[in-house]
Amino acid sequence: MSSLEKYNPGPADRAQVRKEAGDNWTLVLVKILRHPPEKVWEALTDPGQLREWAPFDADRNLGTVGTTAKLTTVGAPASFVSVTEVTRADAPNLLEYKWGDHDTRWELEALDQGTRLTLWTKIDRRYIAMGAAGWHVCLDVLDFLLDGDPIGRTVGPDAMKFEGWKRLHSEYAKQFGKDAE
Repeated sequence: MSSLEKYNPGPADRAQVRKEAGDNWTLVLVKILRHPPEKVWEALTDPGQLREWAPFDADRNLGTVGTTAKLTTVGAPASFVSVTEVTRADAPNLLEYKWGDHDTRWELEALDQGTRLTLWTKIDRRYIAMGAAGWHVCLDVLDFLLDGDPIGRTVGPDAMKFEGWKRLHSEYAKQFGKDAE
């Protein structure tokens, strides 16, 4: 059994979408992790750990305000590199930067038995269900990594071939009434 075969995503119940001014949308996903915020923070900022779960590679650590980094999308048909500056880094509670044109905000809240991780990201209305399904899978892969049982990054076209992603996409599309085709 491959690593990915042991993974079956739960229901599409982690995301919300919020309409902002104009035609701007924000996707909000929440994941409860069994690890302390400090460990989760490292996975959000360390390039080596990002390569294990995130949909992009970072050429440097994202844990310091003012850091300029290149974020390279993984698994896209064409390479997309964006230069970002970390605008907020309050370890281990809050991280903000842009990924391309999309504001990205990570909030980490300590719980008795772990961390509530909340992702806020701007998203094109046409890709809300796709983005929700993709980030859902990424955050699950992050959870496996933090547990010491990495299953391998699953992003882009590889994720879209994965039956679990297809189901999530369909469920999120139904939930949000967006990009259901």
